[in-house]
Amino acid sequence: MAVVFEKSRSLTDEILTYCPGCTHGIIHRLVAEAIDDLGAQSSTIGVAPVGCAVFAYNFFAVDMMQAAHGRAPAVATGIKRALPDRIVFTYQGDGDLASIGMAEIMHAAARGEKITTIFVNNAIYGMTGGQMAPTTLVGQVTTTSPYGRKEELCGKPIRMSEIIAQMDGTAYAARVSVHDPRHVMEAKKAIRRAFEAQRGGEGFAMVEVLSTCPTNWGMTPIEALKWVATDMIPYYPLGVYKDSSKGAA
Repeated sequence: MAVVFEKSRSLTDEILTYCPGCTHGIIHRLVAEAIDDLGAQSSTIGVAPVGCAVFAYNFFAVDMMQAAHGRAPAVATGIKRALPDRIVFTYQGDGDLASIGMAEIMHAAARGEKITTIFVNNAIYGMTGGQMAPTTLVGQVTTTSPYGRKEELCGKPIRMSEIIAQMDGTAYAARVSVHDPRHVMEAKKAIRRAFEAQRGGEGFAMVEVLSTCPTNWGMTPIEALKWVATDMIPYYPLGVYKDSSKGAA
């Protein structure tokens, strides 16, 4: 019998422990498939910090290291410089990367560190109780913005892909989504390109993935997927913001 579907080799057999409807599992698979496609399972090292991303070391069948909150790019930099022949990636949430880890990600990009960052943007702090994040949309209700985020108090959400694309050391920056099958396939291509940029020594690469958090959004999984399309994408436009092989979008 022909095999038409199988688990990625770069994923473990552990059962995913993310909340129902969370799209971390989809993103995990896309990262694992990219590693498989490049034949890099035995030479890949992942770094996961604090947040929902901290569970990643249970699910990726590659060497994994845990970093302090926000410090994954700094840890990944050290690993890559010590072991330049390895594929090194960070897997980070928006509260982690765009808040406490903002300095680390900006300077890793500025230096052109040859690492790959998978940035999961679900517009909220997921693990720690659903607080407002730097990416929370104006008007969005969270545990620390019960009346909705107010622009006059908190400013507008930070668009990280656009910022990272402006850094000279960035080779690739893209924003994708996994809210429907077509966009999942586009996300897969972007993630693979980000790993290829590292393998080719082009510089820093980041893929921002718009993701769901039904539990903290107070939605059903289906409602959450629709909200990505109707509310997140209009503010966070999808696309390739920089590609060193083609020029900026």
